[in-house]
Amino acid sequence: MKKSEIKKYKNESFKRIPIKTKIILKEDNILDLVEKFVKPKLQKGDILTISESPLAITQGRAVLVSELKIGLLAKILWRFVKKTKHGVGLRSPSSMQCAIDEAGGLRILFAAIIGGLGKIFGRSGDFYRIAGKQAALVDAAFTSPVPPFDKCVVKGPIHPEMEAQKICDKFGCETAVMDINDIGGCWMIGGSSKIDKDFLEEIMNDNPQGQGDELTPFCIIRKID
Repeated sequence: MKKSEIKKYKNESFKRIPIKTKIILKEDNILDLVEKFVKPKLQKGDILTISESPLAITQGRAVLVSELKIGLLAKILWRFVKKTKHGVGLRSPSSMQCAIDEAGGLRILFAAIIGGLGKIFGRSGDFYRIAGKQAALVDAAFTSPVPPFDKCVVKGPIHPEMEAQKICDKFGCETAVMDINDIGGCWMIGGSSKIDKDFLEEIMNDNPQGQGDELTPFCIIRKID
């Protein structure tokens, strides 16, 4: 179903404008991409959002599964990750290995132990609270429809706040890096200094950029009368 381009927030209306680009590669520079694809459409007062995976790709954070060396810990732990409606996550050896590479084996093991104990007592979310943001941001392979990244695990972007501020400083629009999916997950993982996290997570929670092969890594948010 096509999502409405207009969404209300606190009795005000905002237009969401997804920006189509080419396939983004690690050779691309995020500022150059904004210059080419976004700047011609920007207006004063606009807010810009960037999907976290394309930003991560420009940082060289996409790793081919065939190039990963899967360790014993990853081979053991991925089997204990519960399959959920939210996607594969760390329920694969390759994505678990990337989480271990990011957070460290001891931290992931400790997170797994505490997370398992928490579930016994009816608690959820302990694993990711301990494992940290980068473990939570790992996107499993074979979930993207866009080659060559369909065969890659994509780690979360580094320094998303800094990247967002660089874009804001150059182009004059408040900017946020978002992790969004089609089943209600919406998380601002970094933003420029004046960004409103609660506003953005509400205005973008139906994922107007889409989850498939739309090639719309940017979205302009514009207040309308």
